[in-house]
Amino acid sequence: MNSDWDDVSFVISSQYRIAVLRRLADGPATPSRIANDADLGIAHISRALQGLRDRDLVELLVSEDRRKGRVYGITEKGGDVWQKIEAENMV
Repeated sequence: MNSDWDDVSFVISSQYRIAVLRRLADGPATPSRIANDADLGIAHISRALQGLRDRDLVELLVSEDRRKGRVYGITEKGGDVWQKIEAENMV
C-alpha cells in the first residue's frame, strides 16, 4: 500500500507527470502528441516519461532502438496509480 502512495505522490508533485499519465490513460501516444495535447514543452514531457518509466508507470511500446515515433503506453501499475489520483480528487 505504501508504495502505491509513494507513486501517487511522485506523480502529483509534477504537472508534467500528471499531464503524461492523464494523456496515456486515454491511449498510447508519442511524446510530441502528449506535449501538443497538454500544451507543454517536449523536453519536460520527455523527462517526465523517463521518470514514470523508471517507476514502471509507463512503458515504451516500440523497439528501444527507435528514435522517432516512440510510442508510450500506461502500464497496469500506472493505470492503478492514475485511478487512485482521480478517485481521491488529487488533480
